[in-house]
Order: sequence, then structure tokens, then C-alpha cells
Amino acid sequence: MRFMSPNRPVLPYLARRLEQLPRRSKQLLTIAVDISILWLAVWFAYVLRLGEFFVPNAQQWLLFLLVPLIALPVFIKSGLYRSVIRYVSEYILWTIVQAITLVTVLWTTVAFFLELTGGEGLPRSVPIVFGLLAIVWVAGSRFLARWLLWLPLKKRFSGRQILIYGAGFAGQQIATTLRQGHDFFPAGFLDDDPHLQDKDIAGLRVYSPVSLPLLIERFGIQTVLVTLPSASQQRQREIVSFLDQYKLNVRILPALTDIANGKHLVNMLRDVDISDLLGRESITADEHLLRHCIRDKTVMVTGAGGSIGSELCRQIIQQKPKTIILYDWSEYFLYQIEQQLQCLKAQQGLCCEIIACLGNVQDKTRLLEVMQRQRIHTLYHAAAYKHVPLVENNVIAGVENNIFGTLATAQTAQQCGIDHVVLISTDKAVRPTNVMGATKRIAELCIQTLAAQSTHTIFCMVRFGNVLGSSGSVVPLFQRQIRAGGPVTVTHPDVIRYFMTIPEASQLVIQAGAMSKGGDVFLLDMGEPVKIIDLARHMIRLSGLEVKDEHHPEGDIAIEFTGLRPGEKLYEELLIDSAAQATAHPRIFHA
Repeated sequence: MRFMSPNRPVLPYLARRLEQLPRRSKQLLTIAVDISILWLAVWFAYVLRLGEFFVPNAQQWLLFLLVPLIALPVFIKSGLYRSVIRYVSEYILWTIVQAITLVTVLWTTVAFFLELTGGEGLPRSVPIVFGLLAIVWVAGSRFLARWLLWLPLKKRFSGRQILIYGAGFAGQQIATTLRQGHDFFPAGFLDDDPHLQDKDIAGLRVYSPVSLPLLIERFGIQTVLVTLPSASQQRQREIVSFLDQYKLNVRILPALTDIANGKHLVNMLRDVDISDLLGRESITADEHLLRHCIRDKTVMVTGAGGSIGSELCRQIIQQKPKTIILYDWSEYFLYQIEQQLQCLKAQQGLCCEIIACLGNVQDKTRLLEVMQRQRIHTLYHAAAYKHVPLVENNVIAGVENNIFGTLATAQTAQQCGIDHVVLISTDKAVRPTNVMGATKRIAELCIQTLAAQSTHTIFCMVRFGNVLGSSGSVVPLFQRQIRAGGPVTVTHPDVIRYFMTIPEASQLVIQAGAMSKGGDVFLLDMGEPVKIIDLARHMIRLSGLEVKDEHHPEGDIAIEFTGLRPGEKLYEELLIDSAAQATAHPRIFHA
């Protein structure tokens, strides 16, 4: 027989032994404790009534035996032995009150019919005292057991208890999975539904989001999982903005459209991206516009390995072109996007031919060879140098690529009789103050000139602002700076930019290109402008860190202002004319 070490703390040892018992043994132990409590409650009720030490007579012994015989069926029917002790809540108190009240009434009734009442049997006040004592002791035994069973878990998962935002099916599945693991343990749910708050679901309490500060302090919460896959983008953004107030690591479950089935949902959780804060409610794309220039046609994308070009390729292949031509000067990025598309093709059973072509957009000979051999129908010209400081310091390279590369591509496309040519432009082309913006504006003028001369090829330009996560965006820079411990560098406290997600921008580019009649300059609705300083603060908080400033000198990451770079604007413009003309698409406008 194993004995407890005299130096071992009693409560943790007892908690571990209880935790190790199989569920059936825990139920039998609970029944044994309940029987003992009920007998003790009867005895104390007699002692309090008589005011002296009490020894039952024969009739009273019968009453003692009747109590568990009546109580156990009632307790079983009430579900007191179905609930998992570790997860019982205060709501079980009402169940216990109802069960013991019924037991008391039945016990008294049986005593009356058996003529076991009176001084020698059951005095009138004893059932009342018994009921009160039994309620307190039965409820107390369960809360004591819950506290004991939580002791080892609290120690094991100290600092690793998490909250789940959303008590629906997805949240419950996540909670079940987490309980079976060893990394995190759910402390409860957060939910906006007042009908669910303060109730228990899947053995966990559902709290109102306003209780979050108290829960963080009580459980040492450092992580919140947002499990609302059916919520709108707007609602998810509001939730993430709310959680952004606290020093928490926030992870999010993808939208329902991204979830193939309900299995392994915990593996689908991802870190909250800045697009969850800045992204807009998506609108249904016009399928006719998406297909118009792509379906069963040969499509070419220059700069296919870049952030915009690669997403364009992913969107294009979904529309089932006959062939997609990937054109890029970088062998590495060209290989990457080719492999991604091949995987996508295999997964979705597409029959599109994928051809990767190495080449420079300034090389008319190479362009002519590719375009003539492949008989291109639609061309998306995404190849460009777009990083403002780099182009500012490399003017000749910027002019050659952005101006002469665009001109060579467009002229070759016209020579080969390509049906549609779409130039990816930028908001920096509006009243440009830097070399990059100026080169893109001249590229637009080149395209407009060719459009005026063209009798077959339809040229157009699509102008938009920054895209989240692109190679030239501040977002990857901020992410690297945060991982390195800071500081995060912002050029000016008042600088603002427009942002859009890469998938949304790419879809709108394809739809805008399909609307073109020739020479059009399309503008994409970029939504509300964002202050870069706010973006930096959001990204720091989303990483579970705090901004270090004069108000929070104990913070983790400082923000430093480096001054506007040469040619950089405080704000970007999307329009040349005073008002934009609406199109059939609510987020696409004519300049």
C-alpha cells in the first residue's frame, strides 16, 4: 500500500488522487458522500431540535434509512450525477434546492403515512432543519470537490488558460479539443448573446465581454480565441478592435467559406491579421465581369511573382482560363507562383495550362516571342518598381522599368492584337511628388496615348492605394520590427494611407478591366484612410504587447518618428478630377 509522504501537502495530493479516479469511481464516491451528508443532516436536525446529544430509537433508525432510499432516485433523476464536478456552476445550486425540497416533502409524507411522526418519530421542525442543512452541505461538497479538482489544472496550465469568444458550435468544438490537449485550457466563453451569458455550455461558464478585465485578472488570461466563423467582417472587426484594448494574443477562426468541414477546427485557428481590423465587409463579385476577359482564353500576367501579380494569378485561374502565362524576371518568385498554381489546379481539378516565362518587360524581343507564340487574349501588366525610397535612389532603373517597360509591353501587345490590356497603377500617380509616382503617371499617359490610336486592343488603367501585406507595404516592415523587439518606425505622426486587402484589390482589377471601353482610368474605392501611427499601435497590441510611450514607460515596443522621406506625402489622393463617376460596380469608379 502506498502512503502519503509526511512532507507532501495534503490538498494537492488529495486533488491529484481525485483527478486520477475514473469517472465511474467519482460518481460512486459522490453518491457515498451524499448518503453520509444526508444522514449527518438528519442527525444534526434532531440534535438542534432536542438541544442535546441524540441517539435514535427504532422508529428513528427507520427514518434514517428512508432518507437515502428516497433521495438517491430523486438526485439521479435531477441529473446531479451526470454533471462533471470540475465544471459545475452556481446554477447547480438551484437543482440541489429543488431536489432536496422534493426529498424533504416525500420523506415527511412517508413518515406521516407510516405514523412515524411526533416526539418518538419525526418532530415537525426536523424536516425543515434537515432540508436547510442538506442543501448547504450537498452544494458545499460539490463546490469543494470542484475546487480540489481544479487545483492541479490551475497549476499545470498557469498562464495558459484561455477564453473562447463565441459559445456556438465552433467554440464548443474548440473547447472540447483543447481539454484533450496539453498546451492550453479553456477558462470559459465570451459571448454577446444575453440569453447565453451566465449559463454553462459544454461545462464552461459563458461570460459577458464586459467582464473581460476581471477574467484576465482572475484566470491570468493571455490568449483569446475568436470562434465566430459566420459573423460578418464588420462584426469580427468590432470584436478584434474590442480585444485590441487589452494586452492579449488574439487568434481567429476563418470564415465559414474557408472551412471545408467541422473537423480539426483548432488547427484552423490563425493569428489575427491587421486586415481583420482594416478589412471591409466583402461584397459579392460580379461573376460575369470576372469571367468576361478570362474564361476559356489565354491570359498573361507580367510581374506574376509579385504580391499583386501572384494574387491576380490565383484569382484568374479560378475563372478557368484556357492558358495562363506567368511572366517575371525573378526565377525564384516565378517558380513559387507556378508551384502554387499547380497545387491549386490539382486540388480543384482545373484543366488550365500553366506556362512560366522568364523575361524582362523592357525586352521587346522576348515579349514579342511569348505573345506571338501563345496568342494572348488578355494582359495584366503588374510588373513595376513601387517602393518609393528605392525608386527615389534608383531613378534610371525606375524610369526604365516603370515607363519604358510599360511602353514596350503595351506596344508589343498592340502589335500582337491582344484584346485587353490592363495596367496596374497607383494612387501615387495623382499629382506625384516622388519619382515612383511620376513614372507611374507617365506610364498611364503612354497607355492613354496608345488607347487613342488603337483600333483593336482595349487599354485601361486601374489605380488604387496600398494593399495589406504587399512587398512594398509598411505592414511586413512593422511585423519584422515588432518581432525584433522594436522600435517601430513611422515617418510622421499625421501620415495617412488608404489600404485594401490583396484579394479584394485583385478581384476589382479584373472586374474593372472587363468594363473598359478604351483609355479608361478606373479608381478603386479604398474605404476610409488609416493613420499609420494607429496602424502601428494596432499591430503592436495584436502581438500581445504594449506600446511604450510617455504614458506607458513600462511598455514593450516604442514607436519612433523618422521624418518624411524625400518625395513622400502626408496623404495620398486617388482622384485627378474633382469628382469620380460611378460605374455599375459600387467600388469601381471612373477618374
